[in-house]
Amino acid sequence: MLLGLILVTSLPLAIVSIPNTLSVVAGLLPGDLDQAGLMRTQGLALPALMLTVPLAAVALRRVPAAYVLVAGLALVAVSDAAGGYAGSEFVVGVVRVLRGVGAGLVLPATLAAVWARTPVLRALWVGVFCLSLLVAQAFALWPLDDVDSWRVTLQPYPLVTGVALALAAVHLGVWTLSGRPAAPVPDVVERGRVLLSAGPAVGIAVVAVSTASEGWRAGWVIVLAAVAVTALLVMASIGAAESRTVAYTAVAVGLVLLPSAAQITMVEMGGLGGPGLRGLWLPYGVAGVLAVAVSVWVRLHAPAAGRWLAPLGLLAMVAGLCSVRLVVPSADGLPLVLPFGLLVVGAAVALTATLQEVTFGAAAFGLSLGVAGLLAGFLLGTGVQMAMLDGARSVQELVDGFVGALHWWALIGGFLVVLIIALVAVWARRGEQPPENTPERLPCAGGPVGDVLLVPSAEEGDGRRGEAPAASDDGRKGEAPAAGGDDKRLPTVPPQGQSPEDASSP
Repeated sequence: MLLGLILVTSLPLAIVSIPNTLSVVAGLLPGDLDQAGLMRTQGLALPALMLTVPLAAVALRRVPAAYVLVAGLALVAVSDAAGGYAGSEFVVGVVRVLRGVGAGLVLPATLAAVWARTPVLRALWVGVFCLSLLVAQAFALWPLDDVDSWRVTLQPYPLVTGVALALAAVHLGVWTLSGRPAAPVPDVVERGRVLLSAGPAVGIAVVAVSTASEGWRAGWVIVLAAVAVTALLVMASIGAAESRTVAYTAVAVGLVLLPSAAQITMVEMGGLGGPGLRGLWLPYGVAGVLAVAVSVWVRLHAPAAGRWLAPLGLLAMVAGLCSVRLVVPSADGLPLVLPFGLLVVGAAVALTATLQEVTFGAAAFGLSLGVAGLLAGFLLGTGVQMAMLDGARSVQELVDGFVGALHWWALIGGFLVVLIIALVAVWARRGEQPPENTPERLPCAGGPVGDVLLVPSAEEGDGRRGEAPAASDDGRKGEAPAAGGDDKRLPTVPPQGQSPEDASSP
């Protein structure tokens, strides 16, 4: 129960640090501050988060998850406190980096804390994680209604931060009193893959920061985003079949879920003719309940169905992106249950189905690629928006540009998910080893008729495959020993019998 409360409070708190909402309160910024520079530094939280996740997952080998969780939430609390005193671009950058690092510690620490617990907790982690990705933009915008200070963007939920930190401290005490039970950690090979996933994350972070600071054209931003997506998919192809499946799925969820939900939320704001946040809470709530419920159901009732449930979940996400083109924009929030529900439920089904068949190291590898996919998705969506808004001269043209960019993004995201489904079907299962107990047939010199069946050795405790029994002197193969007082086992290959011609007497 304590871990469940920690998940419900800390996961949304970590994900809500991703959206950059400073532009919403740009009118409250002091005139002596560089608005463009502040907006760039506000976006440093996501690069910091995605660089911290793989390092934190590897650090769990030496530092227990309970300590990592407390450290992550403590950094988030420090960023909240420091955000109230931010008055320069440098301080804003430091605050956002601290918040990103804290959030990057929370994600793998919570996953490790629930990994070896009851199945419901791991399913709850997936459901709350997907729900947090869906509502992150709305949660980041909610505290900004009728505010009188731009610093609220740096400390949106200080009370929730305090509650989550207190729960993590209680969990640390209970964990210590219960004998400090060990949490799962990646093995040597898995640690290498997790650290390797930091390479694309560094490249994507550099590209994102440079495009924001140097004013790149839309075409180059789209090209660089496409290169980043390709790099993530190549990186996801490393490892065993099960780890490839969860890596592909995590990349798809990261690329599509939050970038799509963020664009839908912005298009449905009241100033653009939508219902505003008040009209979106019902679709968010319905979709969130469905996501958590379906995650628990899959974990409890379909524990070995990842082969077909993961592609099915990704197909549901494709259907959700198709519905975006049909129901968005909408003056009423209720039709948004369809795209929100399909997107988050599909993501929850796919992640739950793949995470229940892998080790913690493979899950950490997928999580690292998934959070890198978040920035790649935002980068690609930004490039599409830049292309659609170029040349807009009126408010109506701006609105049409945002809606058109969303529709194009839904089309591009749908094709990307379909591509990942194909990769899951082809590459994720490539290289699977046959079951150890499956008999193998090797051809004899005599041709197909003389194929020899290799069977396990009769020796107890020997895991090697034995040879076929040799033929006895009367032409029969390997008969069972006759009943008698001698209970010694015959060797796998019986000793050569005496030839009748060598007998000295009849």
